Amino acid sequence: MASAGLYRRTLPPPSIEFSSPEGKKIFTEALAKGTMNGFFKLISYYQTQSEPAFCGLATISVVLNALAIDPGRKWKGPWRWFDDTMLDCCEPLDKIKSQGITFGKVACLARCSGAKVEVFRADQSNIDDFRNWVISCSSEEDCHVIVSYLRTPLNQTGSGHFSPLGGYHAERDMVLILDVARFKYPPHWVPVTVLWNALNTIDQDTGQHRGYMIISRLNRAPSILYTVSCRHEGWSSVAKFLTEEVPLILKSEDLKEIPEVLSVVYKSPPSELREFITWIAEVRRQEDGNLTLSEEEKGRLAIKADVLEQIRSTALFNHMIKWLDSERSCCDTITNLGDRDTLSAVAARVCCQGADILTGCRLSGGNCCSKIDVKHLNVDSENPVTLISGTVTTTGSSSEQGVDVLVPLCQRKPSSLCLCNEGQCIGMHPSTADVLTVLLFSLPLHTWSGIKDEKLRFEVTSLITTEDLPPLLSEEVLFLREQLHFLMTDNGAPSP
Repeated sequence: MASAGLYRRTLPPPSIEFSSPEGKKIFTEALAKGTMNGFFKLISYYQTQSEPAFCGLATISVVLNALAIDPGRKWKGPWRWFDDTMLDCCEPLDKIKSQGITFGKVACLARCSGAKVEVFRADQSNIDDFRNWVISCSSEEDCHVIVSYLRTPLNQTGSGHFSPLGGYHAERDMVLILDVARFKYPPHWVPVTVLWNALNTIDQDTGQHRGYMIISRLNRAPSILYTVSCRHEGWSSVAKFLTEEVPLILKSEDLKEIPEVLSVVYKSPPSELREFITWIAEVRRQEDGNLTLSEEEKGRLAIKADVLEQIRSTALFNHMIKWLDSERSCCDTITNLGDRDTLSAVAARVCCQGADILTGCRLSGGNCCSKIDVKHLNVDSENPVTLISGTVTTTGSSSEQGVDVLVPLCQRKPSSLCLCNEGQCIGMHPSTADVLTVLLFSLPLHTWSGIKDEKLRFEVTSLITTEDLPPLLSEEVLFLREQLHFLMTDNGAPSP
C-alpha cells in the first residue's frame, strides 16, 4: 500500500508565521521603520526548492534573480533565467540531489554565477555583526543575506538548511526567514538570537561552522572565462595538494629556477588536476539553424577573448609554454594533457558539457553528442568565434536536441596552440597552457613564501602578483582565488 506522504509541518514556536495576524503586524511595523526594503525584490522571485536537498540552489536562484543578474544562458525557450536545476558549475546536480550542498560550495556557486559574495562563518563572526548585516541589507535592495542554519534550535524537524532573509523588526529583534522549503514550513519570523544559535552550529559533513553570506551585484558584467570545479570526486585531494602539499614541497627542496618550481606543481600532480579549473563556454539550444549572435553574446565573448589574450601576454604564460614544450617529450602526463587541446577533442568535450548543462544531468558513455560540426564565425575583425554544434541524444530516449557551444578565440601568431584553416592561423581557444597558468595565479600568495632561494622567491612572487595585471585578468584571478578559498574553508582552511 502506498504511503500517503506528508502535508506540511506545524510551525512551532518561537517562530511566527508570516501570514498570521501577528506576522502581518510585525511586517507592517518593520515596513514603516524601513527595514523591509529588500523584501519586495526577494518575494517577487521567491520559489520553492524543486528537490528536498536543493535548498541551497533554490536560495541562490531567488537571490540572483532578485538582484537581476543575467545568467548568460537560456533557461527555457528564449528566456535567460536562474532556476535551481541550472546551478551545477560547482557540483553535479545528481550529487546535490542525494547529498545536499555545503556552505563553501554554495558560496562558490553564487560567485561563479556572477554575484559578489562575502562569507562569514559563525566562529569568525558574532551576533552583533550578523544583526548589523541583516539591518543593512533589509534596508536596501542591492544586497541580500543568505543563512545556513540547523533547524533544531528553531524546534523544527530536519537538519541543515539554507534560506534567504527577507526583513528585520528592530523592536522585537526578529528576522524574516523566507523558507524555500515551502512544502514544509511557510515564511516565518524568528528572534535573531535564536537564529544566531542555529547558525553557530557545526555541519557534520565538513566539521566546520555554518554561517551567513552577503550576496550583491558585481560592478561589471558577469562574463567569466574560468571557474574552479568540484564536479569530479577528486577535487578535494587536488585542492589539498595545491594549498597544503605544494607549499611544503617548495619549502623542503633547494630550487633555483622557475622550471623547477613548475615541476613541483605539475610533474606528479593528482590525476584530476586538469579538471580542477575549467573554462566556461557559452551554451545554447540550436534555433532553426540560426548562426547569428546576439549583442549580449558578442559582448560576453569579447570579454572572454580579452581575458584569454591577456593571459597569453603574461610572463608566467611564456614560462609555462617553455616548460610544457620541454616536458612533452619525456612526460606522459604532460603529453596527455596537451592532447586535450586539439580542436576535435575540444569539440567533443565542450559539446558534452553543453549537453550536461541543457539536460540537467550527466550523460554517460562518452557519446552524448553526435554529428559534431565546427564553424568559424567572424563576429568582427577583432573577435573571431568558434561555433561547435552537435546533436544530443538522451540515453534511453529517441528525442534529439541540437546544441551550440560558442568558444572564444584570441588572435595570435601561429603556434602549436593555433586553430588553422587552410594553413592560416585564425586564433587560439582556451588550452592546457592557459589553464595551468591561471591555476598558478589562483593559488594563495603564501604558497610561494617557503621558497628558500631569495632571488627565486622574488621572481616567482613578481610573476604571480596581480598588481601589474590588466583589470580584467586581475578580476578573473581574484575571482578564482576567492572560489578556491570558499571550497577550502569546507576542508578546515582558516579565513585570511
